[in-house]
Amino acid sequence: MRAKWISAGFVGLFSGFIAGLLGIGGGVVKMPGLVFIVGLGQYVAAGVSTTTNVLSAAAAGLTFGARGSVDLGTAAIVFVGAAIGAYLGARHLEKVPEWFLAGTLSIVMVIAAVRMWF
Repeated sequence: MRAKWISAGFVGLFSGFIAGLLGIGGGVVKMPGLVFIVGLGQYVAAGVSTTTNVLSAAAAGLTFGARGSVDLGTAAIVFVGAAIGAYLGARHLEKVPEWFLAGTLSIVMVIAAVRMWF
């Protein structure tokens, strides 16, 4: 059990660092870490990842805000859309097979990586 907590702490530290550094939500790092390192199932990992995003995003948002790097109007609009989308996604999560969720996340990550690189 202790190893699981240490692994989860490492996944959180690493994903939080990458999220703050690159301005991403962290789930792209957190989800694979929670599944492959911590050993959670896809559904539980999604719940943990999304729940922990609240506090890690607040910490990064306060830091960015203190530096004047936040457009609050845009952030508010994105928040409303993201909140609605997250609610709907969470409501329908368990209707989707785990293998499909993992495959979809993998495809999205590859597409994002290619788009960012070129």
